[in-house]
Amino acid sequence: MRKRFTLPLIAIAAVVLPVLFAGPASAHGYSSSPPARSQLCAQGVVKNCGPIQYEPQSVEGPKGFPGSGPADGRICAGGLGQFAQLDDPRGGSWPAAKLTSGASYTFTWHFTARHATSSFRYFVTRNGWDPSRPLTRAALESTPFLNVPWGGKQPTGDVSLSGKLPSGKSGRHLILAVWDIADTGNAFYSCADVTF
Repeated sequence: MRKRFTLPLIAIAAVVLPVLFAGPASAHGYSSSPPARSQLCAQGVVKNCGPIQYEPQSVEGPKGFPGSGPADGRICAGGLGQFAQLDDPRGGSWPAAKLTSGASYTFTWHFTARHATSSFRYFVTRNGWDPSRPLTRAALESTPFLNVPWGGKQPTGDVSLSGKLPSGKSGRHLILAVWDIADTGNAFYSCADVTF
């Protein structure tokens, strides 16, 4: 009699308990230096951000940027409609980190899940970019000012990347950081507003 009840109860527990105690999937990462729009939303520095405030690490879209990847005007959200607030320029009023054009700088990625990595690439907007408009490829310099190959290795923790900020920049700009994943068709996109 006991076996008749014990086995079904164990089977039910094996199915139900993981569902009850499962949290949301913990994934992935964002640029924390300079601070990404998604991080500013998660910290409450910027309000009315929608669901990105709860998962700043989830801006994952198709890789291959700039040849492919998220459509123009949807780049900061990685092409994900639920994070469209990241593409809203807010009239050019996103908080901006102060940087010095041409100076050395340490860029940082914060991870909640690490992936085999092809590269980290950083693009900057062209001089004359209009910060009150959504980001497009035409608004960016055509090549990254920093490209750090990672050779398919998985980071062991948060990553700090040393490089030089682009020269000849002044005023308000946007830096697009792209974390290219080696073993999937995706990349992570992170937009940071800056003032040189």
